[in-house]
Amino acid sequence: MSRVAAAPFGLWERAVAWRYLRAKRKDAGFALISVLAVTGITLVVMALVVIMSIMNGFRAELLTRMLGFNGHVYVAGALPLADQNRAETLRRIRAIPGVIQATPMIEGQAMVIGQGQITGAIVRGVSAPDVKATKIVSDSIKAGSLQGYGEGEYGGDMVLLGQRLAMALGVGPGDFVSIVSPSGASSAFGMSATQKDYTVGGLFSVGMSEYDQAFAYMPLEQAQLFFGREGTVDVIEVKLSDPDLAPKLKFEIGRAAGPSASVQDWTEKNQSFFSALQVERWAMRFILFFFVIVAAINIISSMVMLVKNKGRDIAILRTMGARRSAILRVFFMAGASIGLVGTAVGFVLGVLFCMNIQAIQQGLEKLTGTQVFNPEIYFLSHVPALIDWQETALIVGWTLVVSFLATLPAALHASRLDPVEALRYE
Repeated sequence: MSRVAAAPFGLWERAVAWRYLRAKRKDAGFALISVLAVTGITLVVMALVVIMSIMNGFRAELLTRMLGFNGHVYVAGALPLADQNRAETLRRIRAIPGVIQATPMIEGQAMVIGQGQITGAIVRGVSAPDVKATKIVSDSIKAGSLQGYGEGEYGGDMVLLGQRLAMALGVGPGDFVSIVSPSGASSAFGMSATQKDYTVGGLFSVGMSEYDQAFAYMPLEQAQLFFGREGTVDVIEVKLSDPDLAPKLKFEIGRAAGPSASVQDWTEKNQSFFSALQVERWAMRFILFFFVIVAAINIISSMVMLVKNKGRDIAILRTMGARRSAILRVFFMAGASIGLVGTAVGFVLGVLFCMNIQAIQQGLEKLTGTQVFNPEIYFLSHVPALIDWQETALIVGWTLVVSFLATLPAALHASRLDPVEALRYE
């Protein structure tokens, strides 16, 4: 009568593996190591999900705010930026599919004097329609308003200040500030410093301290007079529907601006900054993935102890007709279950932590009475977290692969046990 082999990973193999995982009193050592293995895998997966999500959140927040506040493509060059040619240049650029905004701009450094305080600032000359179209500024007015900005002769004398800049100067909407430019209008004696009083119309806060404490806006016509740029602007700042299209559209924008134009996209202007972020991301991922290997060592320890404790059971199963492959699968499932449970729990905890990270931050700040996340240091007012599901799947997949591989040495050893040798000393 021929013997029919049971299907791989069948019911009896799963039942035996589950029975071995339910440790009895005499297997307390295996139970403790298994708990430590599950805990280690859980903590490592949770840490990987949280840390990589926070790094993704930082990059996304910085990218969103930097590219929302600044442009995606920059057009320079004297000829296309001159007043007599600028309108036609802007028309051609704005007609390009993918371009959502083209802003002629003047930008210069200046000293701003407030209520007995003085600090440096970057002053941008932008027309009223373009300021309103820059949503990250116009939608972030925390005090005052845009009413009156750009109105009156030469655009009026109203300016917008970053909220942190205004706090440093001790001023608010309706107050006066003096702005001093080291390079103003030209005279018979060369370039002379320019100083003029302006009314603070509104305060904006884009949520990035680097901008909130350093930037001010004034009407374009007023900036041309103040910085001695009559008849021209410094740059045309172009924003796209998708910032990633900048390298591709840069050449088309250059053709629209004319042969004398100089065009640069944001990937070139901020190349060192974002390259550093990318290198840091890959380095962190590489280091943390090694932590998974370290955590999986506990699985090897627990499986070695389980095989040692179950030597008699293995011998009996072998004498009853169980094949070596069946014994291999039994112990593989037992060890893989440890990695699977740890990975699943760590994944769930990591995702829940990321989804509630702002509430956790607020709770810690209330509990400790300190500011956990200082925007003056980290440029953002809260801890960002963005879950990249592809990256999360990579973390889960890598952890499972390492966990499964960690079970193989002990499982292979169990499948090769000689029943006679195993029962000799029983």
